[in-house]
Amino acid sequence: MDPLFKPARPALRAFAARLHDGRPNRRDIGLLFGSAAGLLGGCASPGGVPPTGDTAAPAARATPSASPAARPPPKPAPIDDAGARALDAQQAPQQFSLDLGALQDVAINTYVGEIGFAIQAQAPRRGLPYSYRALNAHHLNAYAFPAGGLGITRGLLIELQDEAELAALIGQQLGHVNARHALSRQRTDSVAQAVVTNTVAASQESAWTPPIGLAGQIGASALIPTYSAEQMREADAAGLQYLVGAGYPGLGMVTLQQRLAEAGQQRPALLAAMAAAQPTSPERRDAVRRNVETLHAGSRNSSTRRERFMDRTASLRHMRALIEACKNGELALARKDLTEAHAQFKSALEMASQDYAANLRMAQCLQAMGQVREARAFAIAARDAYPQEAQAHKLAATLALAQRDAAAAWQDLEAHDRLLSGDPGVVFLKGVTLELMGQSKRAAEHYRAYLGYTEQGQAAQYAATRLKLLGHDR
Repeated sequence: MDPLFKPARPALRAFAARLHDGRPNRRDIGLLFGSAAGLLGGCASPGGVPPTGDTAAPAARATPSASPAARPPPKPAPIDDAGARALDAQQAPQQFSLDLGALQDVAINTYVGEIGFAIQAQAPRRGLPYSYRALNAHHLNAYAFPAGGLGITRGLLIELQDEAELAALIGQQLGHVNARHALSRQRTDSVAQAVVTNTVAASQESAWTPPIGLAGQIGASALIPTYSAEQMREADAAGLQYLVGAGYPGLGMVTLQQRLAEAGQQRPALLAAMAAAQPTSPERRDAVRRNVETLHAGSRNSSTRRERFMDRTASLRHMRALIEACKNGELALARKDLTEAHAQFKSALEMASQDYAANLRMAQCLQAMGQVREARAFAIAARDAYPQEAQAHKLAATLALAQRDAAAAWQDLEAHDRLLSGDPGVVFLKGVTLELMGQSKRAAEHYRAYLGYTEQGQAAQYAATRLKLLGHDR
């Protein structure tokens, strides 16, 4: 073994040896893909400096902070509209990518956007850069960032039954945006630090396969805004107003919430991330119904526009069996039933061999089963099916490293950064790759940059040890 690969701690020494010899185990690959410590690791507390966007440039290592008792409490400052735009610009693309990017079906995204524009015309904050997309993820979720970037997963979209429900879903999210709910809960002295804190946390949640997040929730992420029960009621009321103002029946909000409640009872894991960020209750549903029956009773004869919804979403509903198979596969992954997960993803790919999300999930399943060569083939298939989406590039790079193919790994990591900069995990992966390529000085720059994001977790320990042994710790 190369004498440089001799970290002090036995576990870290073993990890370093496996990387050096090109034989990482499943847990190691998980750490490399998520840059988190552990197979289903939770969040480590990040620290350090904000990213520059150029992962190849060295960043100053964070100075150890004083003990909490020695520091005065920070003075919270609200994030203004400019700060909200900055948060959206850096966080929203990361989250949309974690949810496997926008659908490649332009017609579906256009339709979702049309409904979004109709609803936003009823909202008071009309100067925000609103944007709308359907996402490839299979769990049930919809969310909006503070400046109006909104995503709806295809897993949720196929559960809706008419345009009024879609409009109600968008209206509720825009209710949060227009009430500045996310901004009131995310008060900070530094927008940039908020970005890096949440991005590191999200990267660390994706430990060995992104559907598995905090507490085993499918689709969980530190990037998605979370709301209080009172804020949910306020968003419901505002969303109802926008919905009715756009010419839809208020009943669309009632049936939407009933549909979500039923989905949560049938397969709670698929709705867990949405329920955690946007808590619901019978009292909240009752309040919506009362508002519909009183304040918005005049909307009862408005059309739900079901026929148009069915026509405009036909291409997605045609994929229901594939999406259901992927949902079942992710549920199996969550309970670590890899055989069942493999069968479900295989079934999905038999229906559509070029489906990006199904190929990516199959790659992650095979990786978890220890079948690195086969996993890499599916990761490459996912990458080739949707080259504009970053996650397949990152997974393909990780699996290339597992096969000691540093040149291919570097190509994919560079492609990832061109598509989606600011992922701390990619900074770490680049450091590992450069070491395998014999470029120790550049590797040290990346390890130092990674430690600028966080000093917690096994990846950070490894990076710090490598800096010292490479003679670049000063």
